[in-house]
Amino acid sequence: MRERILLTGGAGFIGSHTYVEFVEAGYEVWILDNFENASIDVPDRIESLIGEKVHVIHCDLRNVDSIRSVMASGCFDAVVHFAARKSVPESESNPGDYFRSNVIGLVNLVEAMRGANVTNLVFSSSAAVYGAPSTVPISEADPPAPLNAYAETKRVGEDFIRCVARAHPEMRFGVLRYFNPVGAHPSGIIGEAPSQPPGNLVPVLARVASGQLDELLIFGGDYPTKDGTAIRDYIHVMDLARGHVLSLKALLRERTSHVVNLGTGRGYSVLEVLGAYSRAVGHSLRYRIVDRRIGDAAVSFADTRQARRVLGFEAQHGLSEMCRSSWRFYSKEAGVDVAAPKTSDRSLVRPTNCSKVSRIGEKVL
Repeated sequence: MRERILLTGGAGFIGSHTYVEFVEAGYEVWILDNFENASIDVPDRIESLIGEKVHVIHCDLRNVDSIRSVMASGCFDAVVHFAARKSVPESESNPGDYFRSNVIGLVNLVEAMRGANVTNLVFSSSAAVYGAPSTVPISEADPPAPLNAYAETKRVGEDFIRCVARAHPEMRFGVLRYFNPVGAHPSGIIGEAPSQPPGNLVPVLARVASGQLDELLIFGGDYPTKDGTAIRDYIHVMDLARGHVLSLKALLRERTSHVVNLGTGRGYSVLEVLGAYSRAVGHSLRYRIVDRRIGDAAVSFADTRQARRVLGFEAQHGLSEMCRSSWRFYSKEAGVDVAAPKTSDRSLVRPTNCSKVSRIGEKVL
């Protein structure tokens, strides 16, 4: 019988692509989402890609009773936890909501997992926990130094996970610190379509290319880099999705927790990304350089040696494909209202066939 995996926030940008990768790897996959920042049609889009029904559970992790009920009835072998809010400006203006979603939601999930004897969790963290380190590449040994409320929620989440791992050695965690996920599925059927105005570079470029925005604002043109603009490590979302599969496989195989960076190990400047996206679109895109943002690092890219050693992970897609796949998705969406309603007839679907035995030989009830 296939192992059953729950993806919290599985209808989001990274979660939806990871769903496809897990199915292709042979797992039975379920989405849990409240669709607060995901389009309601994402499950239908995934179905069109994989050719089979997508299982969806409507649940908000901030509701402890709901997630306990889901975990108790689901017979899951593992959870991959994406569900979180991720806008840096919004986190600064409304930190209470961010800590409720990103921290309390995680606590509720882990406690519900323990109650259901589910012992494997892959956690979506962020390179934002590093802040603005003075040296690159950034390794997992570099101390966290968050610069905003969003990054603080990820650091606190990691601290909580470490405490749980000490208190409950049977629990195993894969903590994945993402750098900058971009791109889309090669089909162009799923991609990044946030319900809120984007703050990250590539989604903004897509909106400039599609005419939804007049120009790209580049925050800072006087950094000590080759063209004066900030440098970041961008990773294709399909590479990132594959990293989650490898993380879970490592947990199941080694039965030990790990913390790894997921990036490409090289950086691109804002102007380099702008050039690559312009080539993908087929014409130049308007931009304007404005003042730096407080807290932005000049250069940030990953040390990927631990990901290779622990997971066997190495990114396969370069910047050109990141931009081409992103534009393939956005060009299909251009002129289409992708804002989704917040209701669905998929009200609450629960897994069935819960009589199986878990991987560690304990009955899951």
